[in-house]
Amino acid sequence: MTIHRNYPSLVKDTTLSEGASQRAPVKISFQGVSKTYGSAGRAGNQTLALDRLDVDIKAAEIVTVLGPTGCGKSSTLNLIAGFERPSTGSLLLDNQLIDGPGPDRAVVFQQPSLFPWLNVLDNVTLGVKCRGISRDTYAPRAAHLLQEVGLAGFERHYPYQLSGGMQQRVQIARALISEPKVLLLDEPFGALDYQTRIQMQELLLQLWQQHQQTIFFITHDVSEAIFVADRVLVMSRRPGRIKLSVDVHAPKPRDADFLSTPEFVELQRELLHAVQEEVYASSGSRGVNAKAA
Repeated sequence: MTIHRNYPSLVKDTTLSEGASQRAPVKISFQGVSKTYGSAGRAGNQTLALDRLDVDIKAAEIVTVLGPTGCGKSSTLNLIAGFERPSTGSLLLDNQLIDGPGPDRAVVFQQPSLFPWLNVLDNVTLGVKCRGISRDTYAPRAAHLLQEVGLAGFERHYPYQLSGGMQQRVQIARALISEPKVLLLDEPFGALDYQTRIQMQELLLQLWQQHQQTIFFITHDVSEAIFVADRVLVMSRRPGRIKLSVDVHAPKPRDADFLSTPEFVELQRELLHAVQEEVYASSGSRGVNAKAA
């Protein structure tokens, strides 16, 4: 039986929506953050990837990020993860400067990075084992997470025995077992077929209902960005700046019915247009009148 939800109007805004989201504390704060790559020793040998980002992300907020290739989306995620540091400006997590990676942040990449010689359970628990956490502590949590992601009964399977979607479920369970405050997703479903992507998006929202992490989600798919988000950020062509911030007010969890609502289609068209403007501008092309399919 299909359950039909009534989705309220989706309202564009350049600020966070009123209500609970505004009352939530700031989890991540970009304060004039710029990122430059290359050596300063020779003229023309530097690339400004990000230019003066000023963005606050609320606790338990799901923020998705769109933008043309090379606009600095992954650089932004790497800064939050602590893999890189800003060239200028400050990046704060819970009002503390981010000075490196930590267990309070977990990253899920597009390609599953599972160890082929370890089974599902051992892949999920390797990190907490290495941190010296006792089996009595992590084993029940691992069993619960595998149940949540639909992999109960697959604990002894190896990565080659799993589909792409199942491998991503393992990655998500591995990320959640350390109970991170922030979940960083870099196109995690980009390599999956359409139906599997929808299933994984729905799973992500179900897990968010349970764990309430702050989620920073990079994608090239406008539909995906809307489907999972509380807020969608569109980044400009390099150097990356925030071109547009759009709130998505539809209640969560969401299902496939949401994809056919007039509000979703309207927002999809607007975001696609904003991204295409930057894509055409970065390639020197003209004519930004493409419409959403």
